[in-house]
Amino acid sequence: MIFDVSDIADFKIRAQQWASGFEVCCYLDSNQFTNADSKFDLLIAAGVKAQLTAKAGQAFEALQQFRQQHPDWITGFLSYDLKNETEHLSSNLTDELNFPDLYFFAPLHLIKVKGHQAEIISDESEHIWKQINNEKLQPLKAVNNLALQPCFTQQDYIDTFSQIKQHISRGDIYVTNFCQEFFAANATIDPLNVFWQLNTTSPAPFASFFRHYEQYVLCASPERFLAKRGRQLISQPIKGTAKRGSSTQEDERIKQELRNNPKEQQENVMIVDLVRNDLTKSAEPGTVKTEELFGIYSFTQVHQMISTVTCQLRDGLSPVGALRNTFPMGSMTGAPKLKAMELMDHYERTRRGIYSGAIGYFDPDDDFDFNVVIRTIFYNAHNQYLSFQVGSAITFDAVAEQEYDECLLKAQAIMQVLGLQQ
Repeated sequence: MIFDVSDIADFKIRAQQWASGFEVCCYLDSNQFTNADSKFDLLIAAGVKAQLTAKAGQAFEALQQFRQQHPDWITGFLSYDLKNETEHLSSNLTDELNFPDLYFFAPLHLIKVKGHQAEIISDESEHIWKQINNEKLQPLKAVNNLALQPCFTQQDYIDTFSQIKQHISRGDIYVTNFCQEFFAANATIDPLNVFWQLNTTSPAPFASFFRHYEQYVLCASPERFLAKRGRQLISQPIKGTAKRGSSTQEDERIKQELRNNPKEQQENVMIVDLVRNDLTKSAEPGTVKTEELFGIYSFTQVHQMISTVTCQLRDGLSPVGALRNTFPMGSMTGAPKLKAMELMDHYERTRRGIYSGAIGYFDPDDDFDFNVVIRTIFYNAHNQYLSFQVGSAITFDAVAEQEYDECLLKAQAIMQVLGLQQ
């Protein structure tokens, strides 16, 4: 059933609060960022009709079977550690969050919002509409007493950075994404409350709130990993970050500097080449195109350099197959992809888990859309472990102190909502 919504902002809050009462829910919010490839402004899936939990090894095959059994809407997430399935890799790093490697569910209830209309797909549409509009909204609360710890001190980061640079000098790799974790043990938060504040502080076109029983993903991602629209595949890797200015004039100057920065362009074009190569595994020959190179897009906290690569899906390849062929995303690995991932398993100190993975959906048209899970807080309510990770690209010309500062810039909104930075 379709309902008219007069106050979208109020409806979003009430609907998400309603959905978060289920043990499993997925909330995908474009935050009014206009995108010709988006099918909706907001999607909410709540309650489990059927679900799939899989470990790296046969996870994509299991997803293919689950998709065939449930050809309607399904939503879920892919952990970065599915790389151990797509390549001959393994991970022995610490993991206190313990999310599944892959999880998807067919929802009992689905809400799709476009413009000022909400479509509720459920056997209880009218009842759900009334429930949402009668939700008593929770007040926003500050996060208190978080003792955040880094896995790397700044000096640890600089020392490790130098070791990674030696691999670049030797020609083992030419770009990689080096990530570090910040964490808090014995953390008590209200995940929904924290997400509301994050989504307000740093609204992003691929924001998501995912509840998986006692585990939560609070995501403010600006990046699309891969979308399918009909026979077209669309990837939009981000490489290149700059802070926002304090005035319009300063903002414009920073944008121009980012657009013309040789190092940032070098990083971006390396990853574009990697994405193009990944897409050839799924493409009709001759259809891989770079639609936009070095596009500059502005968000509340940062400016980003984003490129767009597309292709036509070849006949006989399933959507799940296309997803597998490009996973993990090049913007979070480096190049050559296999060697970069292998080295980061050696130098990083924490398993990435869903960080650097993807959250998204498959729809009844067999289209899909998945983000890159960055700018994200993870919380395991069972063991009260809170975590977020940030990373930056290392190339031959990269400077350790500058890359460390870029990591902190990317964490700015998260630190703010966690009460750790003004």
